[in-house]
Amino acid sequence: MSIEFDSTSLAATEEFLNRNYTTMRIGNDTSGPVRSTVVRERLGDVNLDRLDLGFDMSYDAEPLGRICLCEVETGWVEENYHDAGTDYFGSGEIAVLTPPDLPYSGVIHTARYRITMFDPADLTRVAEVEAGIPVELTGHRPVSVAAGRRLAATLAHLRQLVGDYNGQVPPLVAATATQFLAATVLDTFPNTASAELTATDRADAHPAALRRALAYMEGRVHDDIAVGDIAAAAYISVRALQLAFRRHLGTTPMAHLARLRLQGAHEQLTDGKGATVSAIATDWGFGHPGRFAALYRRHYGRSPAATLGDRPDPPDTAG
Repeated sequence: MSIEFDSTSLAATEEFLNRNYTTMRIGNDTSGPVRSTVVRERLGDVNLDRLDLGFDMSYDAEPLGRICLCEVETGWVEENYHDAGTDYFGSGEIAVLTPPDLPYSGVIHTARYRITMFDPADLTRVAEVEAGIPVELTGHRPVSVAAGRRLAATLAHLRQLVGDYNGQVPPLVAATATQFLAATVLDTFPNTASAELTATDRADAHPAALRRALAYMEGRVHDDIAVGDIAAAAYISVRALQLAFRRHLGTTPMAHLARLRLQGAHEQLTDGKGATVSAIATDWGFGHPGRFAALYRRHYGRSPAATLGDRPDPPDTAG
């Protein structure tokens, strides 16, 4: 369900922000009139917001409790960071707007910008860390220009998904996209997840553990599972799981899960039974038909439409 807000009232804008973000006080740092527009779309538990503020809005807010990514389209944003002072973001820049567990303040300087918010626990689900150890971002700017561009492309892909499904993204597609977002964020910003393999990790990356992991994945291929869930089922650490897959299969757990889902889609396409390519792709967690078709062709050497259309004629039952 989407949310739309359009107002020329500072009080109404503050009430909306309090209701949909967190408790905050805002002010108008200019002498001009207030104009604020907000549109929110949802991808599972991820909020994809576009804000257009026609005035300089100062804010002093309580913690969001969410990872908050900010992409500036026009204007500029001034954010006060507890550990890094004040930073400024202009057109074309992307950053973490605020740590999830700290109050925040700053000024939005007559800007049009996008905010993407998601649960910090999603970072831990996709990271190579032990269960119960939360992953935290340790910097608010991308580690490189290229990393920032990759994140921007990922966010554009998420917005396209919402549009492709008219706002009704199937749960497995939304869950897969959320994991992709979290993994991209970890690749984009400094964080606490990087660590070296231990001797125990190396010893645990044996075939028996791999078999337990594979059995778990094959039994839950339609479920929203992450690397931490697979490691727990195999009774090993996440890093040992990653090593086992690299050592014995030459891949990663999540890449193998995607391959299992692609195989399931292939079997359903081969069987047919009146389904469309788009419906089958969605059923197996592939949200973008074009990307699904390209992946399918790379693995099977033909398009999914060709497989679906190449069904044998029914047997002749005439006596």
